[in-house]
Amino acid sequence: MKGMMSRLSHTLQRAVPTVAKSLHSGSHISSSVASSAKHAVRPLTSEDIYARELKYGAHNYHPLPVALEKGEGIYVWDVEGRRYYDFLSSYSAVNQGHCHPKIIAALTTQASRLTLTSRAFYNDILGTYEEYITTLFGYDKVLPMNTGVEGGETACKLARKWAYSVKGVPKYKAKILFATGNFWGRTMAAISSSADPSSYDGFGPFMPGFELIPYNDIPALERALQDENVAAFMVEPIQGEAGVVVPDPGYLTKVRELCTRHNVLFIADEVQTGLARTGRRLAVDYESVRPDLVVLGKALSGGVYPVSAVLCDDEVMLTIKPGEHGSTYGGNPLACSVAIAALEVLEEEKLAENADKMGQLLRAELMKLPNDIVTMVRGKGLLNAIVIKETKEYDAWRVCLRLRDNGLLAKPTHGDIIRFAPPLIIKEDEVRECVDIIQRTILSF
Repeated sequence: MKGMMSRLSHTLQRAVPTVAKSLHSGSHISSSVASSAKHAVRPLTSEDIYARELKYGAHNYHPLPVALEKGEGIYVWDVEGRRYYDFLSSYSAVNQGHCHPKIIAALTTQASRLTLTSRAFYNDILGTYEEYITTLFGYDKVLPMNTGVEGGETACKLARKWAYSVKGVPKYKAKILFATGNFWGRTMAAISSSADPSSYDGFGPFMPGFELIPYNDIPALERALQDENVAAFMVEPIQGEAGVVVPDPGYLTKVRELCTRHNVLFIADEVQTGLARTGRRLAVDYESVRPDLVVLGKALSGGVYPVSAVLCDDEVMLTIKPGEHGSTYGGNPLACSVAIAALEVLEEEKLAENADKMGQLLRAELMKLPNDIVTMVRGKGLLNAIVIKETKEYDAWRVCLRLRDNGLLAKPTHGDIIRFAPPLIIKEDEVRECVDIIQRTILSF
């Protein structure tokens, strides 16, 4: 081994001056070498990209086999140049469309000035963002974080602290209720509130003080609220990951009434349903209810940077003191500039109104699909789903593969459900073209 290393060292010592001399003698040799190297590099195919991720990445996702390299508006392109309609919108993170010019401009402008200070210091944009978002949604305060699941964690901490310092729950006895079928991430706290074995199995022990009750079940909620140690009920106005499960009319109104009556915080998880996705600024706006805490994320940045937020009033927010919660990146200048632009796009382009109108059109057309294959259509705004009747010949995954082949990208959830959630900038002629793709795909089975 020692002799081999000595020979290798000697070879390198001889080679380096030779290479240096060649480079110094003129540009012709180096440019021709560079040109040859350039032509020798083969562009990556989709299969190359699949194989590379399989080899070097964790196997914690099962992506639809398509390798994307560009996005604009409602479209994405793969590495071979094929164009697709995006009917997932990064799980509602790109409500404003891919690479929206105003949001990208805010990102690049702020990135050239100041990106991160941490919260050890003040910065000139955080207060502007805080004033804008609290005024827009009508709450006293905002606590900025980065990801949706961090927003959920923040809401849980606020609820517990409020329970001890305001409601008077005995120390460390506070409980938070969640609805069966909920999904708000995969941290230890999030899976501790999950009823889905694929999320929690193999990761215990779990967070204490979390309890599950059935979704869309007011009597179950009323029974659970008899426990005076309940601090909060955290619920999605429409359950997204569960398959776009829409509760009965009046459900949220009764949730608000019961939480008020029992002095329990109503936490609305609007990470996926909020920010115009369902045809309203927030999904709770359909019943004109005001939660005690609202959790936002995803489209809060238009899909260009992780931004999340928890909104609530002083009675809840000010229970947390300096040092008790935070994040190095939460409220950074780059995130604040991007979030302001993302919210302005939603308002200026009236994307909630468009989502409402286009969603009604989309569902009306989806209802025409053969019911021996599509057994159910549900949703609000542009958060929609179809339920596929699985057979030996087809299931939701195979339908999504054929939709991809026909130029539209969607993803199954829970085996038999396909979500249809395009960017909210989609127009009527584009909806009709997409419906045609969906119809042709379904009928091909």
